[in-house]
Amino acid sequence: MSQPKAKLSSTAYQVKEGETFTPFTAGQTHTEMTIKAVISGMILGIVFGSANVYLGLKAGLTISTSIPVAVLTVTVFNLLGRGGIKHNILESNMSQTIGSASSSVASGVLFTLPALFIWGMKPELLQMTLLAMAGGLMGILAMIPLRRFLIKKEHGNLPYPEGMACAEVLVAGENGGKQASGVFWGIGVGILFKVLTAGAKLIPEALKMPLGFKASFAIKASPALMGVGYILGLRIATIMVAGSALAAFVITPIIFLWGRGFDAPFYPETTKLIADMSSHDIWNRYIRYIGAGAVATGGIITLIQSIPAMIESFRIGLQQLKQGRQATETERTDHDLSFKVVGLFLLAILAVLTFTPGVLGFIDEVWVRGLSSILIAIFAFFFVTVSSRIVGLVGVTSNPTSGMTIATLIGTSLIFYFLDIGGMEGKATALMVGTVVCIAASISGDTSQDLKTGFVLGATPRLQQIGELVGVITSAGFVCFVLILLDETYTLGSAELPAPQAALMKLVIDGVIDQKLPWNLVFIGAGLAVAVWAMRLPPLPFAVGVYLPLSTMAAVFAGGLVRHLVCRKQKEEESERRREQGTLFASGLVGGEGLTGVLLAGYIVMSQSGNLKSMGFGLDYGPVLAGVITAVGILALAGCLWWQASRRLD
Repeated sequence: MSQPKAKLSSTAYQVKEGETFTPFTAGQTHTEMTIKAVISGMILGIVFGSANVYLGLKAGLTISTSIPVAVLTVTVFNLLGRGGIKHNILESNMSQTIGSASSSVASGVLFTLPALFIWGMKPELLQMTLLAMAGGLMGILAMIPLRRFLIKKEHGNLPYPEGMACAEVLVAGENGGKQASGVFWGIGVGILFKVLTAGAKLIPEALKMPLGFKASFAIKASPALMGVGYILGLRIATIMVAGSALAAFVITPIIFLWGRGFDAPFYPETTKLIADMSSHDIWNRYIRYIGAGAVATGGIITLIQSIPAMIESFRIGLQQLKQGRQATETERTDHDLSFKVVGLFLLAILAVLTFTPGVLGFIDEVWVRGLSSILIAIFAFFFVTVSSRIVGLVGVTSNPTSGMTIATLIGTSLIFYFLDIGGMEGKATALMVGTVVCIAASISGDTSQDLKTGFVLGATPRLQQIGELVGVITSAGFVCFVLILLDETYTLGSAELPAPQAALMKLVIDGVIDQKLPWNLVFIGAGLAVAVWAMRLPPLPFAVGVYLPLSTMAAVFAGGLVRHLVCRKQKEEESERRREQGTLFASGLVGGEGLTGVLLAGYIVMSQSGNLKSMGFGLDYGPVLAGVITAVGILALAGCLWWQASRRLD
C-alpha cells in the first residue's frame, strides 16, 4: 500500500469528504511500546519537565517540549541504530508521547502550587505529587472519548500544528535527519552561560541603567529568555515588552511624581513613603497589582473570545460521548482505552481526592473536600473539552490555560467565600482545585497533539494513551521535587525566582476570599487590558508584560528581534528553514539554562552553602564595566542564535 510522500505539515494529508485517510505506516506492522521507548521517553520527560519548572518560575512562561523531545528521540534512536539496536518510527513516536507529557504537568504545577510557598505553607512532596498526578490523569482520560471526532473525523479541519510538526520531525528522522545538532548546541551554550553568570559570576546577570524619576532600563543576560523570544517571534515579543516598557518608563515615574509629596504611606504599602521607594519597591507594591488586574482581564477576554468555540466544542464533545458508547473498534489504529476503564479511573481519582485527608488542601471536613472534588469535575470536564479543540486550531502555546485557571479560581473562591470557607486552609484548598484543573486542561491539549502525530503515522491510540499516563506518573514526582529544591535554594517569590503566575493566582484568591485587594490599582490594569483589546491587539501578552519586570521582557524581545532579522528578506522556504532551525537551538537554550539552574540548586542544598551568593569568584567590576561585560554576553548569545539559525546542516 502506498505511503504519503508529500512533506508533512499542518495542511498535509487532508482528505476530501468521503475519502479514507492513509497513515504513514499503513500496511506495516511495528512494535510501539518497547522498553527503550518507555525509558527514553521517561528520561527526556524528566529532563525537560525540570527545565520548564525553572523557566516558568523565572519568567512566568513555559515552552512546548514536544518538538525538542521528538528531535532528541530521533537522535538517540539513530545512535542506538549504529550500535545494531533497531528501532522503528512508532517506537520513536511512543518515546516522544511519553516525554512530552512532562511539560504540561510542569506548567500546571508551577502556575499554581508556588503560591503555597509564598503564603508560608510548606506542602509535602507526596501531597503535591498526588495533585499533579490527579490533574494529569484526569486530563488524559477525559480527552480520550473525544479522539475519534477531534483527531479522526476532523482531520483536515483541525491542523494541530505541534502534532504535525512532530510527525515531520519523526519522518525526517527515518531518513537520518540532522536537526538534533541545534538542540545539543543550544543545551551546551545554555549550560555554559548559566555557569558563567549564576555559578562563577564572571558575567553579571543583568544590565541596568537608571534613567531618572525611578525609571530604569534593564535586560537580563539569559539564554532561556532569549530562546523563548525566538520561539514566540517578534510580534508577540514586542507586545510583551511594550507592556513592560509602559510600566517601567511611564507608570513608575507617574506614581513617583504623584506620590512623592505624600506624608503617609499609600495603601497597600503600610510603612514606607513613595518618595523613599526604589523603582523595585514601586513595582512590588503598586505595579504588581496593576499587572495582576491586566493579566486577569486579559485572560478573561481571551476566554470570552473563545466562548463560541467552547460552546461548540462542548456540544460536539457531548454528542461524541453518546456516539462513542455505540462505536465499535475495528482497526488497530482506532483502538482507544475503553470508556468503562476511563469512567472507573475518573471516579477513583475523585474518590481519592475526596476521602484521603491531606491531599486536597488542609481541611479535615469531608464535605469540603467533596465539594472541591465536584468543582474539579465540573471545571475540568468543561475545560478539557474546550482545550482539546482549541489547540487543534491555534496550538498548545496559544491555549488560554491561564484564563481557564483564573476562571476556576474565581468561581471556587466565590463559592468558598459565600460558604464561609476561609482562612489559609480555605485558600490552599481553592488553589489546589485550580491546580488540578490547570494541569488537566493543559495536558489534554498536549495529548491531543500527540494523538494527531500518532494518527498521521499510524500509531495505536490505546498504547499512546497508556504512554501519556506513564509520562504523567513518572514526571509528576520529579517536577514537584524540583519545585521544593528550588524553593530551598532560591526561595519562591524572590527576585531570582519570582514565580509570577503563581503570585497572580495568590492575588486572585486573596482578593476574593479576604476582600482586601487594592481594587483601584486592579481596575487600572483591567482598563489597560481593555484598551489594548480595543486596539485589536492580543491583551494577554501585553498584560503579562505589565506584570513582569522589564529586564525579563527585554531579553524575550531580543530573542524575537534576532528571529526577525535572521529570517527577513529570505525566500519563504529559506525563512521557514531558519525559523525551525533557530527554534530547535532556542529550545536547547531553554533546556540548558533550566537544567543548570536545577543542578546548581542541588549543589547548594547538598553542600549546605546557603545560596548562590556564596558561589563564584566574588568579582566587583563596577557599574560601567559590569554593564559592558553583560552587553557583550547578550550580543554573544544573539550571535549564537543567528549562527545556528542560518547555518547549513548538509
